[in-house]
Amino acid sequence: MKKVLVLGATSAIAQATIRLLAARGAALYLVGRNAANLDAVAKDAATRGASKVEQQALDLDDFSAHEALVERATQTLGGLDGALIAHGVLGDQKTCERSWAETEKVLRTNFLSAASLLTALANRFEVQKAGTLVVISSVAGDRGRQSNYVYGASKGALTVFLQGLRNRLAHSGVAVVTVKPGFVDTPMTAHVPKNKLFASPEQVARGILRAADGRKNEVYVPAKWALIMFIIRSIPEGIFKRLKL
Repeated sequence: MKKVLVLGATSAIAQATIRLLAARGAALYLVGRNAANLDAVAKDAATRGASKVEQQALDLDDFSAHEALVERATQTLGGLDGALIAHGVLGDQKTCERSWAETEKVLRTNFLSAASLLTALANRFEVQKAGTLVVISSVAGDRGRQSNYVYGASKGALTVFLQGLRNRLAHSGVAVVTVKPGFVDTPMTAHVPKNKLFASPEQVARGILRAADGRKNEVYVPAKWALIMFIIRSIPEGIFKRLKL
């Protein structure tokens, strides 16, 4: 990927990926909600070797702005051959259980916003018959658990959406890469006690670029999560529903 739109550019995983892309000399169009944080990320990318860095502060929950955003990024960079969708919220499960409004916020940001952006990007990439769409989903979407089923549902829906999109674009030369991180040590998980299963944003970023370069379909990052989730998916429902996970 040489001309890349990064959505959710101020997230820890996105920032680590941007640093790697910048070191390759990629041209970057960075989008995030916080203008001050976004400016710092953009300046850092320029210092690290990005051939071009442009930025736009935008609330990605504003679906009406998505088409114009993709058009502006394409025109500014002189084309797009890659996009990374990295924005999202964890939400609070207990709060979501008590409030549909809070549940809707998680679903809107993690799934609906991403689906809207992917629709605009897929239509453009399908016409040009080239490009790589990289989207951060989560292992949480592989099976619903009482501790985070709202977040898991949003990511599970995203994963299925990406499967269908991959099927649609398979003959158009467009790669659709689903990245499923496990636990990652980021500000979003600052309140969660850490253990050996946690990966660093840098580790996940390296996995993202390997997957993008290899035009993979779905990857678990780190790879050990493929086995972990296989085991979790294999537990019979009659047993699983009694577990506290």
